[in-house]
Order: sequence, then structure tokens, then C-alpha cells
Amino acid sequence: MTKETLSRRAILIGGTALLAALPLRTPAQADGPPLHVLKDPDCGCCTAWIEILEKDGFSVTVEPSVGAELMRYKTVNGIPEALASCHTGRIDGYMIEGHVPGADIRRLLRERPDAVGLAVPGMPYGSPGMGPEDEREAYDVFLIRRDGGVELFSSYEAA
Repeated sequence: MTKETLSRRAILIGGTALLAALPLRTPAQADGPPLHVLKDPDCGCCTAWIEILEKDGFSVTVEPSVGAELMRYKTVNGIPEALASCHTGRIDGYMIEGHVPGADIRRLLRERPDAVGLAVPGMPYGSPGMGPEDEREAYDVFLIRRDGGVELFSSYEAA
């Protein structure tokens, strides 16, 4: 065999091994239902939140949406205007509004309350995707009940 044949063989074997490994997932990836997010395609903080959730094991799909179209989606799906933020997700029948931490999404999916979902209104500094957690301002995560009620789900103290 020539060096050229060995080189081709090595490339073919290496390429095949790479392709075979692509569908494999690490334990940190996709350990639950998929999260579908509607967001402005130019929003950096939304993208940062999505990247944080993906690193935390969520499988996320993204759909670009802007302005009135995004606000209509929020309203139709039970997000009160007072709790609105910059992006909206749906996971396993629940809505996720704004920079909700992955731990709270997991808790929601575990406890399965009769609710629309969770919301972090506005864009609090230091919430996931909004700057360093060790510099965060205090913020709350709210549970939006199907009957229109809202209650505190979790709180994060200022760092």
C-alpha cells in the first residue's frame, strides 16, 4: 500500500467515525422535552439565555418573531402584558417568558402545576443571559395560573 492509500483510508475512517458520533449526545444535552423560543433575531440577550439553557441540557429551537407578532403570541398564550419580557418559549405545554433560570423550568416540569407557565418580567441584570450572575440585581420568577392569578414561584437575591 502506498502512503496515498493509507491517507485516504485514514480520512475515510476518521470521517466515518465523526459522522457516527454526531447523533450521540452528552449527558448535559437534551435531557427533557424541547423548548421552542420566539425571539427577535437581533436580540443578543435572548441568544445568551438560549445558550445558557443549552449548556444546562435543554434542547432549544428558535423562531424569529418581532414587534406586534411577538406580542400577539404572548397575549394569545396567556402572558399578561405586565409580565412580558423580550422572548417567549413553550415547553411541554408551559409558556416561559423572559430570562427564567433553567432550575425553575425543571421545577415547573417536575411539579406540573395547573398554570400557563413562568415569567421573569423585564430584563433584570444578572438573570440568565443578562450579565454576570455574581453582579445580579434581585429578581423574582412568577407562576402564571390558568385562572389569571399570579404568584411568586422563586426569588433571587442580589449578589
